Amino acid sequence: MAAHWFAAAAGGCCCCRPEQGSPGPRPAHLPPSWAEGPQARPHEDGAEQQLRELIQGASNAQELLQVSGGPALNSNLAALAIARLARLTSEQRLDAKSIRRDPRFQQLLDTVDAQISQVWNTPLVQLLRSLPVLGLERGGRQARSVEQEVLWRLRRLPLRQLVHLAEHLAGQGHDSLLLPEVLRKLELRWTELDGTRTVVTLMAKVGHLSPTLMERLEDKALELAEQFDADELRRVALALALQQRRCVPLLRALSYHLLQKPAELPLPVLTDLLFAYSKLNFQQPQVLHRLSLELQPHLGALSPAQVSRCARSFAGLRWLSQPLAEAIAQYSLDNTQKLSIAHLCGILVSFAHLNFQPSSSEEFFSMIHERLQGQEQQLDTHLLTDVVWSLCVLQQAQPQHLRQVLSPEFHTRLRGDTSPRAQSSWLKLLHINATACLEAPGYEGPFLPPEALGGDRDKEKDKDKATPLQRGLREALLGALGGQNMARFDVNTVYGWDIDAEVVMDSDNKPLPVRDFAAPHLSHCEGTKPLPPGARRVAVLRWEFPQFSSRGRELLGRGSLARRHLRAAGFLLVEVPHYEFLELKLERQRVAYLKDRVAKALASDTATDTAT
Repeated sequence: MAAHWFAAAAGGCCCCRPEQGSPGPRPAHLPPSWAEGPQARPHEDGAEQQLRELIQGASNAQELLQVSGGPALNSNLAALAIARLARLTSEQRLDAKSIRRDPRFQQLLDTVDAQISQVWNTPLVQLLRSLPVLGLERGGRQARSVEQEVLWRLRRLPLRQLVHLAEHLAGQGHDSLLLPEVLRKLELRWTELDGTRTVVTLMAKVGHLSPTLMERLEDKALELAEQFDADELRRVALALALQQRRCVPLLRALSYHLLQKPAELPLPVLTDLLFAYSKLNFQQPQVLHRLSLELQPHLGALSPAQVSRCARSFAGLRWLSQPLAEAIAQYSLDNTQKLSIAHLCGILVSFAHLNFQPSSSEEFFSMIHERLQGQEQQLDTHLLTDVVWSLCVLQQAQPQHLRQVLSPEFHTRLRGDTSPRAQSSWLKLLHINATACLEAPGYEGPFLPPEALGGDRDKEKDKDKATPLQRGLREALLGALGGQNMARFDVNTVYGWDIDAEVVMDSDNKPLPVRDFAAPHLSHCEGTKPLPPGARRVAVLRWEFPQFSSRGRELLGRGSLARRHLRAAGFLLVEVPHYEFLELKLERQRVAYLKDRVAKALASDTATDTAT
């Protein structure tokens, strides 16, 4: 029996090993205890030691291939030689095909395969990573033999080697059973992780393959956040963003420790953190202030693509830094020829979203119009719609822009498309059409057809999805505006804007039955009477939290455009911002608040008429 075991351990035929898959029971030829790590290496004679030094000091492939005939060569040294050969092949860009065809290389492979259970853990993992570099197919006999041996040893591998394995297999796009097994072991041994570099590497390169592991890595990162340097903070935030994992406790911890870094942050850290926070829609005012402050002096060192991305990120976060926005506008003027149309459009749309007008407005928009002239055909339907809508927000739309997107040839591309992107673009077309009708007196057409202006946008809203402001306002409006008959609620206008309530007030500021009168702002109207002399239409309009800049109480571009259009359509606006209305907890307080706002709007209009 002892002789049989010795024979199996010394050579052991490969046919006794199970096929790739579950490791199954370990064969009798278990690796000796020294295979668990280099700290317990057996005694090497002088020849083996000399051969090891030769392998480690080899500077070319021929020196390594020559060791294949050495009498002291064993499977462990052969594995080291192959790993060293792969490294030289990568560094010196050698011809891997000629190396594979060399009989001496084949002899090295055969030596490893004959006694693979005698290969130490570290050379074994290196061997697995080296074979693809040398062009050996993953399904080949040698590669499968090495992979199977690694699979058998997973439970005994140190955590550091498991991490290296996971990183390598994930990068290779490995689809064998080895990667899931490695991930499973990492999921079980995650508490052993103690280095920030290891945690960050796993989050960035392996986390997307295992949600369970990623959750545990997030817990570990939260524990180690204080030890992260600026680049590690960047990589963790980027990993969360690319995997769309909005882990708020971890993001808060990263933000806190980021603010504790006294030195100026490197430029890649600034741009990647801004991208990550935008991607995850995570607003942290102190961090955004620091990013905008430190980005500004380095703006000239950024590429046009990076500047455009930064502008879009700040717009997505609703963060307007006036000095930085002015610097971006100046960068656009200084680098006009370097900016592509797409990059320029990204900056323009960002400015419109933030409702930002550069101090060099005339020069900036002259450049925009010049660059856009004749280039509109290069933009896809949605981007061109966004650009013209942005020009409308910034009050810079010219007749040729309006004609281009309101022509039947253009808007018919969006009709009938129910995708979210198309629905958003169609709503913007309604706003552009409203600009053409209400804010462009010299514009003669085309306009959107009347049948395209209707629709029951959000008419049947799920009440469960209504915001607290929306629910509270609906309840208070009934008491403040005299019931259902004297007001029209949840009004969808032909201008693409929805108003929460509409009421008609006579010259004595008393409500009239709103449905008796003609309503040009509706696609279908119940009444036909004209408004009596001195009567006014009042629209109640709520402003939710996302409609304001995150730095203050200034409306973003969308709200500013809605306000202008509704006023131009003849409405007196009763604006209800979230930060005022939600502070009122009692129903009677909210009713009194609305009545007071209506009275102030009417008094302001009367004072304006008197002054005129």
